[in-house]
Amino acid sequence: METDHVELVVPDRAKAVRWYEAWLGYQAVPEFADWAEHGPLMMSNDGGRTLLAVFDGGPTKLTHQGGWKRLALRASAAEFSEFGQRFPTTDQSLHGPVDHDKSWSWYFDDPWGNAWEVTTYDYAEVAAKLRAGE
Repeated sequence: METDHVELVVPDRAKAVRWYEAWLGYQAVPEFADWAEHGPLMMSNDGGRTLLAVFDGGPTKLTHQGGWKRLALRASAAEFSEFGQRFPTTDQSLHGPVDHDKSWSWYFDDPWGNAWEVTTYDYAEVAAKLRAGE
């Protein structure tokens, strides 16, 4: 088995979709476009293999009783470095890079308070770039 999709509820789906496109490289998946009228808008940043199902709506009870804690995206060393370089120019809060001894992570919340992580297991390559000031 593998992950198929993660469901996310946001108060302004159009705004959220623009943000996920700009910051995380997600794109709407055309084969699911008909679902968006009465259900989720399906997005992916890996060609449709793993999906983000974006629903329009307000907070739910799950937000406080369950739901996800954080969604982590895996990145190459180059993607990880590029993400850290471009993110600080915005008003979004970015924490990191955090050294986990086997991986590096950036932590941030999207504009709707959902917790995200960009992580890489290219540990030595990122450590070398950080030591070099890249």
